Amino acid sequence: MGFTEDLAKLSEHVRQKRALVIGEENTKAAFISPFLGILGYNITDPTEVMHEYFADFGTPGKVKPKKVDYAIAINGKLVMLIEAKACTETPEVHDGQLKYYFNAVRTARVSIVTNGVEYRFFTDLEDANMMDKEPFFTFNILDYGSKDIENLKLFHRDNFDATRIKNDAEEILYTNGISGLVDSLWVSPSDKFVHFLVKEMGTVESKYESSHVVR
Repeated sequence: MGFTEDLAKLSEHVRQKRALVIGEENTKAAFISPFLGILGYNITDPTEVMHEYFADFGTPGKVKPKKVDYAIAINGKLVMLIEAKACTETPEVHDGQLKYYFNAVRTARVSIVTNGVEYRFFTDLEDANMMDKEPFFTFNILDYGSKDIENLKLFHRDNFDATRIKNDAEEILYTNGISGLVDSLWVSPSDKFVHFLVKEMGTVESKYESSHVVR
């Protein structure tokens, strides 16, 4: 099967089994690891998909080293970090763990927090090597469209390019920002926006009347 077909199959699996999956470890095994497999990563290769990876070194005798649920490497270089939540939890960075991991592993260009249903993708657009506060892309395995699939393909092992991802992240945020602004203006238009529409409608009406003048 192809990428799109594999996603659809996993989507149906999550839809059917979600109520039966309890806890973080079961969520990882049932939903998240298969998702990584669809993205082209060999979840059985410990040099490519590292489980419970020590994301920092801590302070000997004082601070216990922290572990991230998944660390993804391509050709020996860490590129993605993933923090997993149980599918019954919301995929939010509650305690800043993911940000801490991302800042500690300088080669990582993408970090993800997920509950196996929703995947929230972060990078470092605001400050280099510092994870942004908000995700630049969110993918829901139970509710996605063709554009979401195209965006998701950026993170496939065969396509992964840190520079391209960062450029596309900026474009995604810009596009979403414009869409959000337009939506908010339609719901609650400002006086300036109403004035603009009235003015433009008058221009269109004038052009329409001119085109129908009998000569």
